[in-house]
Amino acid sequence: MASSGLGLAKTTDLDYEQAIAKVIDELKKEGFGVLTEIDVKETLKKKLGIEFRPYKILGACNPTLAHQALQKEVELGMFLPCNVIVYRADDGRTVVSAVDPKIALGRLNRPQLEPIADEVAARLKRVIAAV
Repeated sequence: MASSGLGLAKTTDLDYEQAIAKVIDELKKEGFGVLTEIDVKETLKKKLGIEFRPYKILGACNPTLAHQALQKEVELGMFLPCNVIVYRADDGRTVVSAVDPKIALGRLNRPQLEPIADEVAARLKRVIAAV
């Protein structure tokens, strides 16, 4: 697993659709549900007539951890859900990346959120590693 500078990333030999299914399955194992699925390729084609690589944004949420975080900082909802992206790279392999909550929340200077960010990060790292 690598850091993309924006989040946690891994390139896999799984095909695009297999990777999406595997990510969703691994998210469930870590207590996350997928609240939203945005098909970026389809959206760009439909709205702009532009061809784009297969690319999905999965909005994942762990309700227990989200509730804990929102109790500590009600405005944190701006950072929810945790986005996981799956896309086909130029070499035909599949890339899976997830937001790193420690990076996303690092600028907020809210020490009360650090343990929750650490827990979410650990779970997302396990998801990415398992793909």
